[in-house]
Amino acid sequence: MPEYLKKAALTSKSDASDVRATVMGILEDIEARGDAAAMEYAAKFDGYSGNILLTAEDIEAATAAVPARLKDDIRFAADNVRRFAEAQKATLTDTTLEVVPGLTAGQKIIPVHAAGAYVPGGRYSHVASAIMTVTTAKVAGVGHVTACSPPRPDVGIAPAIVYAAHVCGADTILAMGGVQGVAAMAYGLFGLPKANILVGPGNQFVAEAKRILFGQVGIDMIAGPTDSLILADATADAEIVAADLVGQAEHGYNSPVWLVTDDRDLAERVMALVPGLIDDLPEVNRENATAAWRDYAEVILCADREEMAATSDRYAPEHLTVQAEDLDWWLSRLTSYGSLFLGEETTVAFGDKASGTNHVLPTSGAASYTGGPSRVRPGRGRL
Repeated sequence: MPEYLKKAALTSKSDASDVRATVMGILEDIEARGDAAAMEYAAKFDGYSGNILLTAEDIEAATAAVPARLKDDIRFAADNVRRFAEAQKATLTDTTLEVVPGLTAGQKIIPVHAAGAYVPGGRYSHVASAIMTVTTAKVAGVGHVTACSPPRPDVGIAPAIVYAAHVCGADTILAMGGVQGVAAMAYGLFGLPKANILVGPGNQFVAEAKRILFGQVGIDMIAGPTDSLILADATADAEIVAADLVGQAEHGYNSPVWLVTDDRDLAERVMALVPGLIDDLPEVNRENATAAWRDYAEVILCADREEMAATSDRYAPEHLTVQAEDLDWWLSRLTSYGSLFLGEETTVAFGDKASGTNHVLPTSGAASYTGGPSRVRPGRGRL
């Protein structure tokens, strides 16, 4: 049996506040009163009074505010994501089969008419989320894609998000956050087509809104806090392992990180290094990483690599990194993950944003049955 050298005091479900009643009330009010109610919640929660649907002039102004280097980086990432999405789409084809003489059955790949892509933009500008969701939908051939992101008071949506959504092909950019933004896309407010599917990450209120609306609309998944697991053996570099754990823990106070290893010395060295790395972070990141490491992190010692792999499959992490010998063995053995990173230099930080594969991924163990958004339906994991 695995030995827990560090056991989490909390889980992603421990912090689940009772937000359902609040979200349900907002959704019901917006559904009943439409645009006016959504505008009231936008004023209350977003503190924003500018254009709700961005005009061509708004997009042009935002584009002018984005530095040239950042534009280049966004286009680079968008191109990689598009090309990978096109390769995935090519694996899905219309099919017919004469099951028995005179009886023909078939499969036809049909994109949805309208998609709503939620792009977080509160404390941080999630530019990559705009790239992943909008590009995916456009490659699929979705007729209308709305990119929705929370505006900042008296500023609006972060210019980089606007630029990313625009260059990736968003048909409309909606300056509205939280439940009201999700509702606007689901109910077809402000002249938008009703979304057939809602995609993209968000906070607990956005996640709960998607959960409640599921059935009326499709959703990609119900996202919890981001999580990451590292599989490491005696050949791994303790400093790199520790840095990778901290780099994921700083995402949020409730972001679980797990180290699974068969080497006690490595585990103890990593646990000794982590506090110092956390202390070197900027204040907000340091607070997040401190809480995440204290309350949600685990270090698990296994007897051998088979027990390590079985433990990882049981956790079904969103991000799974392997820093161990014989990477081909791990590739063929592991079965449950949102995204797999093989090798110590193939880190989540390097690979999750611009490598081409999609970073909108299942959390909280959902990778045991689904993967990130594909062009038509979820797939099982990705490399």
